[in-house]
Amino acid sequence: MKQILIPVFALSLAVSPLAAQTDAPTPEDDGVSLMEEGAKLLLRGLLTEMEPALDDLQDFAEDMGPRMQMLTDQMGPAFADLLDQIDDITQYQAPEFLPNGDIIIRRRDDAPEFTPELPEDIEL
Repeated sequence: MKQILIPVFALSLAVSPLAAQTDAPTPEDDGVSLMEEGAKLLLRGLLTEMEPALDDLQDFAEDMGPRMQMLTDQMGPAFADLLDQIDDITQYQAPEFLPNGDIIIRRRDDAPEFTPELPEDIEL
């Protein structure tokens, strides 16, 4: 979806001045029309300069799409299992970063008691 939005946005920037002014400016036109023509030329130049970068970005998105889908397929179940173990994220305080690099996420004092359901193959 993102790979389609970028070229469409760039084209809409280039086409919108064209839709606003249908005929070429003449010397009798006031400064506003000349400003519109200048903006149109500027946007057209920017689009021309950005086109290779947008093409590279689209190629990158096409290459990464299957990899991101594979990551989602593999990590999705593991992430769901993790969320099952922490019940409600609002029951926890903001993370605390210790000087030694540890990160502690404490449960709020007023949070209700929670006992996670452990898989059957784990013994305590």
